[in-house]
Amino acid sequence: VALMSEQEKVEDMGGTMRLGSYECNLQPGTLAERLYNSNVIHERHRHRYEFNNNYRQLLQEKGLVLSGLSPDGKLVEIVECPSHPYFIASQFHPEFKSRPENPHPLFRGLIEAALKLSKPAAEAAV
Repeated sequence: VALMSEQEKVEDMGGTMRLGSYECNLQPGTLAERLYNSNVIHERHRHRYEFNNNYRQLLQEKGLVLSGLSPDGKLVEIVECPSHPYFIASQFHPEFKSRPENPHPLFRGLIEAALKLSKPAAEAAV
């Protein structure tokens, strides 16, 4: 995590947040693309920190997948770890677009993964 480059020298942080809805391109074949069933999404942000691109190559070499990127490819919006049953992290706030009757795709995916993992344990208890 790193402070956005254009804010590194800013001392008065008022009004310096990345705020509002931004486009995100999802990489083909990723969990994010499957959950959203789309390759372009728009999500709401409210933060001033970003993924530290100094570690981008190293983290990818270790297996982290950068599954959601800004249209120019410079900002990492979503990361995931395919070797884990459900590891997905977003820079945006999925709770801003989630409703009880229409859960956000990332939350729905979490519940689906938890149910899938709990079935073997429930079956063993019978």
